[in-house]
Amino acid sequence: MIDAIDKAAGLSLEDALFRARRFRPEFVAGAEQCRLSVLEPANDHGLAPDLRIALAHRIAALNEDQALIAEYGAQLTALSPTETLQALAAGTQELPEPLATVARHVDLVTVTPDQAAADDIARLEQAGLNNAQIVALSELIAFVNFQTRVAAGLRLMRSA
Repeated sequence: MIDAIDKAAGLSLEDALFRARRFRPEFVAGAEQCRLSVLEPANDHGLAPDLRIALAHRIAALNEDQALIAEYGAQLTALSPTETLQALAAGTQELPEPLATVARHVDLVTVTPDQAAADDIARLEQAGLNNAQIVALSELIAFVNFQTRVAAGLRLMRSA
């Protein structure tokens, strides 16, 4: 079965890299379980599915990953997002709170993670996010950045 990372990397069932990924099926299954837990969790902790997909799209765009931009864009469109969520996904900075603070945090951790500090978490708290939401947001940021890097690596290997 093709998973989200295979799809983002453009792998098919016939590709040697598809088969090579299956040498460690626990990694393939783990990545897919992680994707589901951050994008489609049983308990969203107040971070709605359309918000999560909009943020995933934003992260994919910051990473300039065209395949994931298209995938998350299609998923977002299917959820009939508000104009505000469309703006968030598109990278707009001028957003209402708490989205403006969330967007700044996503951008910071995605583009310059070495500059993130405890004060940045405090800003999320000041914007009204609770601990569970901050953890869920952190997991989402981490997963989509991981997904973009693995897919980019697989594309590079495929082109060699």
